[in-house]
Amino acid sequence: MTIRRQPAEWAPHAWVWIGFPSHAELWEDDLEPARAEVAAFAAAVHAAGRGEEVRLVAADEESAAVARRLAPFATVIVEPFGDIWLRDTGPIVLGSGDERLAARFGFNGWGGKYDLPGDESVGSGIAAAAGLPVAQHGWILEGGAIDADGSGVIVTTEQCLLNPNRNPAMDRAKVEARLRTDLGVERILWLGDGLLNDHTDGHVDNLARFVGAGRVAIPVPADADDPNAAVYADAKARAETFGLEVVALPSPGLVERDGEIIPASYMNFYIGNASVVVPVYGATNDDAAVAAIAGLFPGREVVGLRADHILTGGGSFHCISQQVPV
Repeated sequence: MTIRRQPAEWAPHAWVWIGFPSHAELWEDDLEPARAEVAAFAAAVHAAGRGEEVRLVAADEESAAVARRLAPFATVIVEPFGDIWLRDTGPIVLGSGDERLAARFGFNGWGGKYDLPGDESVGSGIAAAAGLPVAQHGWILEGGAIDADGSGVIVTTEQCLLNPNRNPAMDRAKVEARLRTDLGVERILWLGDGLLNDHTDGHVDNLARFVGAGRVAIPVPADADDPNAAVYADAKARAETFGLEVVALPSPGLVERDGEIIPASYMNFYIGNASVVVPVYGATNDDAAVAAIAGLFPGREVVGLRADHILTGGGSFHCISQQVPV
């Protein structure tokens, strides 16, 4: 039997889907600035043709017209969705070549927090439009809740995958069994909690990312006021006990918007064929984070881009993208 699993993100991509902000009632005054930030991200991934094909997904024809104007290099697809977080609502594409398969899971608005029409169906829609076979799996799993190194190892958090607001009838053993069956997983690194105030209940793509086979990057606290210092320390200890090499990356530290601590992280970077795009915040460690990540991907151009307006919706570059292997 063929074992299909998700390739590592640094493996070659055929294209990437990127969600394009489409609902004025959700984004309000941030709509147009967020669209500009998404277009800048898409341009960095496309890299003037050196990177992968970019497929911007818009929810309606009016938004698609704006996407074509802002990103004329991109292929624009119209597919209704609730919002742009395709890492979680899009398919997880397994395998490569003729063996590619779009794995689809249930989606319940991050544990019932945001119930938006279209989010449950957009993944199947864009996969079918791309001609990918779809396998539907009957349990809740968001793509941002896991990160894979391509060898059968994934990292996730207990806060998310064992949260009763996702799959209340599934304990750790049942979740692990489904990950092995549905995603070809062999080993699972369980971290504890995710970042403070993360409405996804601790998605791992804000906390720990594979940067090579057996190598996982985890932030170190920026200073004594870093709100996630204990989370980082626990994640590092668990990863080392698991037997992984831990690469230290800077943390932006305490970042507030409108008086609230936001789950700001440089870990929500996207690894493309030609570039790595890192969200930055105007924080002291922005340049150091970009430089550190550049050292991990010497064959790619690593750029830092602001995503302040995308962040008002609750995520950043990795959250709005989903890659498709060649």
